[in-house]
Amino acid sequence: MKKYVIINLLFLMLIGIQMQAQNNMEEMTLTTEWDKTFPKSDKVEHCKVIFHNRYGVTLAADLYKPKGAKGKLAAIAVSGPYGAIKEQVSGRYAQTLAERGFLAIAFDPSFTGESSGTPRHLTSPEISTDDFSAAVDYFLTRDDVDYDKIGILGICGWGGFALNAAANDPRIKATVASTMYNMTEVTANGYFNAADDADSRYKIRQQLNEIRTNDYRNGENSFAGSVSGDFTPETPNFVRRYFDYYKNPARGFHHRSPNSTTGMTATSALAYVNMPINSYIDEIRMPVLLVHGSEAHSRYFSEEAFKHLKGDNKELHIVPGADHTDLYDNLEMIPFDMIESFYLKSFEK
Repeated sequence: MKKYVIINLLFLMLIGIQMQAQNNMEEMTLTTEWDKTFPKSDKVEHCKVIFHNRYGVTLAADLYKPKGAKGKLAAIAVSGPYGAIKEQVSGRYAQTLAERGFLAIAFDPSFTGESSGTPRHLTSPEISTDDFSAAVDYFLTRDDVDYDKIGILGICGWGGFALNAAANDPRIKATVASTMYNMTEVTANGYFNAADDADSRYKIRQQLNEIRTNDYRNGENSFAGSVSGDFTPETPNFVRRYFDYYKNPARGFHHRSPNSTTGMTATSALAYVNMPINSYIDEIRMPVLLVHGSEAHSRYFSEEAFKHLKGDNKELHIVPGADHTDLYDNLEMIPFDMIESFYLKSFEK
């Protein structure tokens, strides 16, 4: 009996949080100019929308809809890469999906871009996961969405969050993770799990908590910094590729993007060291497609995830010759035909 009382109390608390979030959704002034890092399509209709998550953060999104579309549409929520904004990679993906007949949104994560939340450029694995489910909440309020055909697409670090959301939210009927990172794994264990030991993690915790102490004393947050162009012969090629995208005004630079400017708050990494995501992705029942480049340093994240997924509705596609950032904006390498086909096939079931 006591167990059920506790469960009911938790449920009532959750309902109260939801109602408070609805009542407190912020009025926001969003830019009206086309300030994306990709050209505007004449095949879609575009507008800005807002919605909120369970934590009371108001999320800003670009909505893309096929021009002249009637009736109820399949809907896809897109976000990523980690530390990026909707004017960059996610917007390109969302607009392309709309050209192919989907209603799609690209949203700024909590604390980032035009979304609300303070401190700025904070990131949390739990809240980032919930941002995807908040997008599903929003879709379920729209008359032009087929509620049985809702999917998500996460890029880079948001590919990992997409899998985490899919494990927790059965309303998500299909999930795509493109050039994914598992941000908690790489933070806690280093690349290729080369520092997966207690002593290494202890050193990370010491460093991060020293930063935390100084931040509190100084009354402001330190930032991890964006990718630097101070290359040495030892600089990995993938770092150079990140720089070429995020710092290049002709390609991916944007003044609101953490990856182009300050980076995320340094102490955000504390949660990633201690709270692993994707612990239950083997319980995802809906279809999943993992897309990665054959030459990407991050390829092993998708390969690891695929080993944990169960069921004959899970797919891993390796793009020949592609590196990590090729799947950001190289339209000749991003397999949009496959992604479109995957969603259509998944929604038919």
